[in-house]
Amino acid sequence: MTTPLVAGLGVAAAAFVGKQAVQAYVKLRASQGSIFGSVVGSVGKQYYKGGFLPEMTKREASLILGVRESAGEERIKDAHRRIMVANHPDSGGSSYVAAKVNEAKDVLLGKKKQGRSPF
Repeated sequence: MTTPLVAGLGVAAAAFVGKQAVQAYVKLRASQGSIFGSVVGSVGKQYYKGGFLPEMTKREASLILGVRESAGEERIKDAHRRIMVANHPDSGGSSYVAAKVNEAKDVLLGKKKQGRSPF
């Protein structure tokens, strides 16, 4: 009678410890790929997560497009194209996000001065 009870408690304890280990592993993986906690890793890629600043800076623009601030024109345009395909308003994306992605491209290419955002 006590053997099944002890075995059941052992299985329950092992399940609890396993669940805690999996949760700790997931938190560790999420924090390893982050830049100051504002980026979330997803299948080997990192995406900008968070609100937009009132005035877009080169740092914010590079986080939005997922490139370095010193990236070349071709790399910036490729990143812009890739993000716009996924977020274009005609394909069900947000017009606000599309405007911010366009603004990020303009800031990094130097076509727009780092001034006040229209939003």
